[in-house]
Amino acid sequence: MSTFFKQVYRYTRPRAYRHNENLWPFYRITRSSAGDITHLRYKGQPVPLVPLAEWRHRFSGDALITATGPSIKDMDFARLPPMTVAGVNGAYALKDRLNFQLYIIVDMSFIDRRTDVLQAIIADPALTLFTTLHGIARIIDRFTLAAVRCRLALIEDACYRVYQPKVASDDVSRHFGQEPHIRFSPNYPNIAFTTDIRGGVFDAGTVVFWALQILQFLGFTRLYIAGLDMTNFHQPRFYETDQDKLPSFLAEKFATLIVPAFGLASEVLEQNGVVVKNLSVHSALSNEIFEKMSFHDAFQS
Repeated sequence: MSTFFKQVYRYTRPRAYRHNENLWPFYRITRSSAGDITHLRYKGQPVPLVPLAEWRHRFSGDALITATGPSIKDMDFARLPPMTVAGVNGAYALKDRLNFQLYIIVDMSFIDRRTDVLQAIIADPALTLFTTLHGIARIIDRFTLAAVRCRLALIEDACYRVYQPKVASDDVSRHFGQEPHIRFSPNYPNIAFTTDIRGGVFDAGTVVFWALQILQFLGFTRLYIAGLDMTNFHQPRFYETDQDKLPSFLAEKFATLIVPAFGLASEVLEQNGVVVKNLSVHSALSNEIFEKMSFHDAFQS
């Protein structure tokens, strides 16, 4: 947005609203009583959205979450039985082997720098893409709304909701502590997991954590995760080369954020009847978090 509008916004709103400065004044939103954004206009254009309320518990059974660790290269997806497939970031490189129905992208650097992949994703009418308001803006600005053939489901970071004050990391448990659908890590009160994404999704440094909250909300009861290696972060993701590799910041967050966040996710999902299998047998996440099993053992006929 222009510097003029940004400066106007900064000088007329408290600092806690600073995360909205690139949105105003181009967006108009309407929220439901549950808190999710149900209607959106961007630069005067109505943007069709998938109503999150209509998707709550819409699905059942099994789903595959396709992450992007190098172990993906060792998996024979021809053996995969029929199930819903959800992809994140560059997993769409497997489109010739997997039939993606759901997609999740919340990393704006991926949207900015892998436009080739993003263009293919938004052109797929079989997909529902879960992304943030910033993601939708980047997509429309770069490709136009007419180029978007996938369905759009708008999700928000619970601590950075649109046109609402941000929630500081040291204030998460106090701010959300009365919400019955939100659980907190016992040793890390800034880490939370929600079973109702209409009020926002909690971040933990990796899009797979978002995916777990979303797919539980959608109603799946067994989740398989492919490519959740969480090791050798210096190596390219399965779809990258050394020349086009995007930076990873997972290593510095692994022990203090990612491990306790997935530990919390494991507890909440189990209590809600959701089984999770980690198909990366050499994943740095332990069996105590998600049971590890090979792709072959999981889907042997």
